[in-house]
Amino acid sequence: MTIEIMPPLMFGGLVLFMIIGFPVAFSLMAVGLFFALIAIEYGFFGTSFLQAIPQRIFGSVISNDLLLAIPFFTFMGAILEKCGLAEDMLDSMGQLFGRVKGGLGYSVILVGFVLGAVTGTVAAQVIAMAMIALPVMMRYRYNMRYATGVLAASGTITQIVPPSLVLIIMADQMKTPTASTDVGSMYLGAWIPAITQSALFMLYTFFLTRIKPDWLPGIPPEEITLKGKALVIRCLQGILPTAVLIFLVLGTIMFGVATPTESGAMGAVGAVVLAVMRNPAFTGSDKLVLRAGLMAAGIGLILAILVTDRNSTLGHGIKLALAVLYMALVWVLIRAAQITELRNWITDAYKTTMRITSMVIFILIGSTCFSVVFQGVDGGKWVEHLFSSLPGGWVGFLIIVNLAIFFLAFFLDFFEIAFILIPLLAPVAQKILTPVLLAQFGGNEQAASAAALVWFGITLAVNIQTSFMHPPFGFALFYLRGVAPKEVKSNDIYWGAIPWVIIQLAMAFVVMFNPSMTTAFLDKGAHMVQQGGELNFNMETNKPSSGSSGSEMNFQLDNSSGSGEKKPESTSTPASSNEMKFDFNGNSQATPEAKPAEPPKPASNEFNFQLDKPAGQ
Repeated sequence: MTIEIMPPLMFGGLVLFMIIGFPVAFSLMAVGLFFALIAIEYGFFGTSFLQAIPQRIFGSVISNDLLLAIPFFTFMGAILEKCGLAEDMLDSMGQLFGRVKGGLGYSVILVGFVLGAVTGTVAAQVIAMAMIALPVMMRYRYNMRYATGVLAASGTITQIVPPSLVLIIMADQMKTPTASTDVGSMYLGAWIPAITQSALFMLYTFFLTRIKPDWLPGIPPEEITLKGKALVIRCLQGILPTAVLIFLVLGTIMFGVATPTESGAMGAVGAVVLAVMRNPAFTGSDKLVLRAGLMAAGIGLILAILVTDRNSTLGHGIKLALAVLYMALVWVLIRAAQITELRNWITDAYKTTMRITSMVIFILIGSTCFSVVFQGVDGGKWVEHLFSSLPGGWVGFLIIVNLAIFFLAFFLDFFEIAFILIPLLAPVAQKILTPVLLAQFGGNEQAASAAALVWFGITLAVNIQTSFMHPPFGFALFYLRGVAPKEVKSNDIYWGAIPWVIIQLAMAFVVMFNPSMTTAFLDKGAHMVQQGGELNFNMETNKPSSGSSGSEMNFQLDNSSGSGEKKPESTSTPASSNEMKFDFNGNSQATPEAKPAEPPKPASNEFNFQLDKPAGQ
């Protein structure tokens, strides 16, 4: 047996385990360890190589701070699923758009986008919106296939709307030996595709109102109960708390104020506070406590902007304001534990969080075991050779990879695809896609490499949405089937999903051939550099000193390096050579006289540092 056939055999073994129906996490571990024994037997690597498996598990999984964001965002989504936020938003948006044809469809798409920015999970969103909106759409005789399709599609858009769990895991897995991306960059790259996809959904709805107006009727005017000021207030009641929560979660990440884990923790606390505020058991005195805390937070924010001396009286006022806010939040959380309904919600949310987090970690441990052995038998080279030799260059690479991901999504869910395939494809994607972005990033290869990973990751995220939608295994369709009334046929659910899957695939191709959609908000980095200034650090310890002992360091900046100009021979004028001289003497009796000129000496302890300056300077 040769090492060249080991990578394809490992993939074949993994597929066999999955066909049998063995759990994915343990399939990955079993295949990895089984082929590790074969590799040791044939001498492809030694037993000491297996030490990398526990080291990677503890270093990349157990000690990975980024993965802590997963339970926080999962808990936040589980709480918001039950607190009635989706119901209020759908009701107000339905009143706002209900008169026009397709108004309920527009409302579902908009609410799905906004909820995607606060829940981050498909299950919570599809279930919540289907339970609320589907009976209303049935009452007004919406076409059943359109109604089920728009609900499932609007729920799955949360996959690419920050703070999606998909984007967090993509950021964690998109790493190569020479480049990586982060959660903030993935979030910035996802905004334009997410908004564009929502616009495509609304455009499809508008198109149907023109060719099939009876499929999407408007709500009769006499059934519009809210108008004018009352309607505005109703809309703001759902939008304002959501906007605050979105800022806490996303704004803090994008402005660099908090890490994804810290923003997830704030989002989890904010979701509980929001649920308590919306509960009827939240009394007037409780509201006074919360308002006092919010006012203190506002005062503290103003003082933090205006006051620079944190030790002054006003500086201590900032600490006092934060203490008041902290106490108000503690009181609200205590009230959440005291209210029976909320306590049950929190308990259920903890259970959901534990199940999802455990699943993710076990799959990640299994994929680590598989990938270490796979790399040990030169699997990375095999994958790179397989995809680098595809016809069509980077276009052929993206098309083949996305088609493969699309068909694999029939049988695998996102987590399995992310943890098995993405670590193998990321180095190849960086190598093939980086040259495409070099011009856009001013020739900065490092920035272009990171942007290439973001582009590749967002393309796959848009594509992987379809794994929740296409029949017969789409989880969003299962969620919808579970909460839909008996009058809704499974046939309508499956057929209704197909147009939306086509739109999602079209969006994947749009992102594929328009990388600027994902890189527009990314940091372009420094421009391409050229060799420009040379900084010489010369430490001489053997020069004779007049009356003092010590050492001298010369720092010389030569601006003419590589410019074709001849350096001045004389060093008597500091301006001509940009020389900075620092003399460190062992005693304080340094003579003020200049040192006599010395003949050239061999350099001692000399270090040369080449500085690059931006092109054109």
